[in-house]
Amino acid sequence: MTTTLGTALPSRTFGPITMTDIVQYQGASGDLNPMHHDDALARSAGYPAAFSVGMLGAGYLATFCTDVYGPENVRRFRTRFREVVYRGEILTAQGTVSGFSEIDGERRVQIDFALLTGAGLVAVEGSAEFVID
Repeated sequence: MTTTLGTALPSRTFGPITMTDIVQYQGASGDLNPMHHDDALARSAGYPAAFSVGMLGAGYLATFCTDVYGPENVRRFRTRFREVVYRGEILTAQGTVSGFSEIDGERRVQIDFALLTGAGLVAVEGSAEFVID
C-alpha cells in the first residue's frame, strides 16, 4: 500500500455482531462480566439488552490495521471506547495516515482510526504506530 499523509486505509466491515462472537471473546479474554451475555441483567441495569465487550471492538481495529501493516510491525496501539455496541450491529473500521516518524532507526507511520456503527456513531477510536519500509 502506498503510504502518504492523509491516505485512507481500505475500510473493512465486521458483523453483524452475534452472541456467539461476544461469548467467544469473553472466554478467550477471561472477561466473563454477565452484562455482555445476560439480557435480563442488562435490562435491570437500564440497557435494552446485553452488549458487546469493548475490547472486542478494539480487536477488530487491531485486525483492520495489522491486515495492512502486519502484526510484527506494531509499535503502539491505543483505543478509547465511545459507544455501546449491541448484537446485530454491523461495524465499519476506517483509518487514515496521520503522520510519520523515525525512532531508533525505524521509519514509522501513525494511523488514526475509528470503528463506526451502522448509524455512523464512533464506537471505538484510537491510533497506532507501525514500522514501514
